[in-house]
Amino acid sequence: MASELERRDLLKGLGATLGGAALGLGGAALGVARDVAVAGVAEAQETAKGRVPDTPVKFGHITIQSGPGAILGLPSLKGHTLAAEEINAAGGLLGRRKIETLTADEAAGPEATVKELKRMKLVEKIDYFSGVIAAHNQLAVGPVVEELKLLTIMTEGCIDKLFEIEVPNPQYLFGMTNILSADGVTTALAVARAWPEVKRIAVINPDYAFGRWFQLHFDAAREKLLPGSEIVSEVWAPFPNTTDFTSHITKTVAAKPDVIVTSMWGGMYVAFYKQALGQGLFRRARLAGNINFGVVPQAIGKDHPEGAIAGVHSNYHFTYAPAGASAANKRFVEAYQKRWSEYPSYAAEAAYTGLYLFKTAVERAHKQAGGGWPEDDAVIRQLEGLSIEAPSGLVTIRKEDHRAYKDVKVGFSKNLADYPFAVWDPERIMTIPVGQMTAPPGWPKPGRGHNDPSATVNWIKTTWKKAGT
Repeated sequence: MASELERRDLLKGLGATLGGAALGLGGAALGVARDVAVAGVAEAQETAKGRVPDTPVKFGHITIQSGPGAILGLPSLKGHTLAAEEINAAGGLLGRRKIETLTADEAAGPEATVKELKRMKLVEKIDYFSGVIAAHNQLAVGPVVEELKLLTIMTEGCIDKLFEIEVPNPQYLFGMTNILSADGVTTALAVARAWPEVKRIAVINPDYAFGRWFQLHFDAAREKLLPGSEIVSEVWAPFPNTTDFTSHITKTVAAKPDVIVTSMWGGMYVAFYKQALGQGLFRRARLAGNINFGVVPQAIGKDHPEGAIAGVHSNYHFTYAPAGASAANKRFVEAYQKRWSEYPSYAAEAAYTGLYLFKTAVERAHKQAGGGWPEDDAVIRQLEGLSIEAPSGLVTIRKEDHRAYKDVKVGFSKNLADYPFAVWDPERIMTIPVGQMTAPPGWPKPGRGHNDPSATVNWIKTTWKKAGT
């Protein structure tokens, strides 16, 4: 089925139906691990029989399915599909309701993504929504799902502005990855820990909301952690279709940096690092990326420079936690590899975990109500504050802002005999409590006592001391 998914290119986003019910796949075919979710499932299913409708639950899932961003976006759909198939093979939600998924491509940008979202809700009558990868699409979609009163588990939902300015009091919107400010701060901390002698830093970022936001928070943390450093070159690559980085690399080489920092991702990043290798850039400077290893793992070649900071959006790399330390990750990696013949990325894990968080909330709401299919408000109340043990570790949805938080993770690239591509060096993985990387939930948002672009920028400026003082 993986080849069929790739062959159709997901019908280029034209409402293709996916999921275990539609594909006719059972648990035996999938090698399903039926104990992925939390305890209490059997009890919920038992009380549900005869009291819950057996009609399918319809999800919409929009992600990047074409262009250079697809090697980041397609795993989101694959993770969602795997979770749906596992749930369906075990009888469906509450033991009766199978999940069906309509999908579309967000590569066309915010306006087209919002239009397709509305079509899914108003014409296709989806019950719930998930997906959305690119930051500019997140900012456009967030307010719309609130207007539509459409319960949404956004695969990303990372950019601070989404929950601090666009949707400051979310009801229906939930985000699945660590906040983007933590991403920028983590990269600065990793550079400071690994290379404290750094003085000259060059940045190469994608020129849109994600890259700009990353740079804001990287700089805020860098000024505290590496007060003797300076940005000697700043280059912005037009997003998403830059394929020739010759001029960007030439300018960077001329600046003679100690470190190159980038938030490029997907096909853009792969094209950049391969061209930079050809021009000898990494013989002169170290490399630090916040999401460079966030793509399909095998998109990164053996030629990737070793010893680089290899970020995964601070969220998840399939080699961590090791199989012996995390049963949940072992099950997920094995199931995903069997289903799709590839290793999972952070986007796959986020979508997979998001659907299991939804499943757990439905079961708890059902049990609390004593039966029947729970209303959206009841599911939302259960999602708020919910924690489950996921492949990425303990994931908790913060009640105050509907974001799913987990400990921050970042590693260093290395070639190991076990994989035909570069992965994380098992001896050089940093894990940091997310609370140390981002503003606490009660910290004032922009426009409420300060005019900084985010709560985290203000929190860093106000509470962090400069290194050496």
